[in-house]
Amino acid sequence: MIRKIIKIDESKCNGCGACASACHEGAIEMINGVAKLTREDYCDGLGDCLPACPTGAISFEEREAPAYDEAAVHAAKKQSTYQSTNYAVESQLIQWPVQIKLVPVRAPYFDNANLLIAADCTAYAYGNFHSEFMKNRITLIGCPKLDEGDYTEKLTQIIASNNIKSLTIVRMEVPCCGGIEFAAVNALRMSGKFIPWNVVTISTDGRILN
Repeated sequence: MIRKIIKIDESKCNGCGACASACHEGAIEMINGVAKLTREDYCDGLGDCLPACPTGAISFEEREAPAYDEAAVHAAKKQSTYQSTNYAVESQLIQWPVQIKLVPVRAPYFDNANLLIAADCTAYAYGNFHSEFMKNRITLIGCPKLDEGDYTEKLTQIIASNNIKSLTIVRMEVPCCGGIEFAAVNALRMSGKFIPWNVVTISTDGRILN
């Protein structure tokens, strides 16, 4: 069919990509630094891309072109939205198991390790927990309120029996989380080792408090 459609003068294109961003239908793509109309059936002929182009490389023309396929554009937008909201975030977990009660006292991954001891709620409260706390650390988790017994003895054995480089303790602001901080600090003291350590407290609305 003969209809109005955009035309891109590639000799004028400076590769800024503004037109591709302005095209709500996804008809324009940047290929090797040049804007190209890759899906004629996605171009509605309304020209949202024209005012975005700083070099005047885009204009209208009337020519033979496939009809605008609104249903296909809608389906493509839906798929793009799904993919952008359901991408897999890379896990930073580098060992298993993670529960303090289940982890062995000695393991190869403890050698020269930066150790993270965290209350299990912290990973749910703080959105960037993997990237900011777990990355490049051996992770141990527990809940002093729900788990039976005290972690102090087990953590003391882990710190005393392995070459631990540093210790980071992450807890929630709630009082019951004081148990995991108490156990970790006591374990470090009882191990007789002097290694760098710090405590990070997370608020119930997901903020770092200290």
